[in-house]
Amino acid sequence: MARRRTKRRTHVGANAPANAAALSGHINTKDPKSMVIRIGAGEVGTSVSQLATDVRRVMEPGTASRLKERKANRLRDYVSMCGPLGVSHLLLFSRSESGNTNLRLAITPRGPTFHFRIEKYSLAKDVRKAQRHPKGGGKEYITPPLLVMNNFTSPESDSNSKVPRHLESLTTTAFQSLFPPINPQTTPLKSIRRVLLLNREKSAEEDGTFIVNFRHYAITTKAVGLSKPLRRLNAAEKFMSKKGKKGGLPNLGKLQDISEFMIGGQNGDGYQTDGTSGSEAETDAEVEVLDSAPRRVLTSKARTAAAAAAENGDEAGAKDDNVERRAVKMVELGPRMRMRMTKVEEGLCAGKIMWHEYLHKSKAEMRELEKKWEIRRQEKEARKKLQKENVEKKKKERALLRKQRPAKKEGEEEDDDDEMDVDKYDYDSDMYNDDGFDSEGVEGDAEEQVNAELEAKGEWEDEKEEIADGKKPKKRGLKA
Repeated sequence: MARRRTKRRTHVGANAPANAAALSGHINTKDPKSMVIRIGAGEVGTSVSQLATDVRRVMEPGTASRLKERKANRLRDYVSMCGPLGVSHLLLFSRSESGNTNLRLAITPRGPTFHFRIEKYSLAKDVRKAQRHPKGGGKEYITPPLLVMNNFTSPESDSNSKVPRHLESLTTTAFQSLFPPINPQTTPLKSIRRVLLLNREKSAEEDGTFIVNFRHYAITTKAVGLSKPLRRLNAAEKFMSKKGKKGGLPNLGKLQDISEFMIGGQNGDGYQTDGTSGSEAETDAEVEVLDSAPRRVLTSKARTAAAAAAENGDEAGAKDDNVERRAVKMVELGPRMRMRMTKVEEGLCAGKIMWHEYLHKSKAEMRELEKKWEIRRQEKEARKKLQKENVEKKKKERALLRKQRPAKKEGEEEDDDDEMDVDKYDYDSDMYNDDGFDSEGVEGDAEEQVNAELEAKGEWEDEKEEIADGKKPKKRGLKA
């Protein structure tokens, strides 16, 4: 009897690792998630659109990489989906009428929101063109980058400084929350493949500016202490171990022996060491890493000999066998940005201004603003209370109507009233109080049709004379 085939390629979990978190170190449902959005997708231009795409690559894997914006989408559409999708941060790119490129970093659902003006930027493709050996996109984007922040807090700042201390700590916390925290004891070193560097420029005149430089790098390592031919043989062995990989093998057709390839010619004149190869990294970029490669299982005699060597004082030499020296090199991936903070809002793209670069309020003006915001808050609470009472009232009326309704016969379907539980959503937010919002973009179409009909009948001239004389024009509508 034939043996039943077991699914191994398509079965769920067949190719999945036993512990995926052990490979990446960051796979967790509680990790922060972000959305990089172009506000006014058809108006920002191709360069800003490509910049938003590059920033999405930086934020991977905890971002919506394939997000498609529409010109009709508004900020409220994205905010309404942050809760169901678990999005914690919004990065909003926009372009002003004067041509300035702006970036807003908003923390959902209650804020705050940081406003930046992008003074200079370079796209990832421009950074790659300027490099001699650019780094290609591989497995670097599987795990989040390592965040490195510099000069975000200054020891001489206080609450009365132009850039107060609480603003520095708030900005630091906002950027740190973009990526999941790293535990040095449990995070594997192989999972750290990229570095995001945020450096704050120190102004010499203390003029109250907050400028942040944005850089994105890939981390590459290679073994130190091996000659160039030996490294090529090591790379060729990796290629041979994979099926269908035949490239990368050294050409030994003109050599008599493998030793000529290792010593660099028949007399050894072309031998390249770490000092003469010219392609090695500097010594200060070398680190010691424990070798995690699988090792041969020792026999009982070998284990006895190793134990005897450890007792004789050779324990340090045994430990050095597991240590591998590797040179660390960072290759820039892009993009680059020079961002200048202009203001900080308390809410999600709304609310009172916590800090502004150009506008400064006195204490009396601040107290007046606090009173106005307190009045607005009380009015909002009153509207929410009235809204809740109206919803409860409608529910009771519908329940009373159902009781008074005659019983349905068999076979007849009962009409279900669509009820919207308004209590679960904060529709009374400042974001939804937009009196001039035209969701469909058809405001004024009916008026244009009336004017076209009047012009066809020749009555538009009389209408113009009445308007010029100051008389109230007659109301006309469309005929069916």
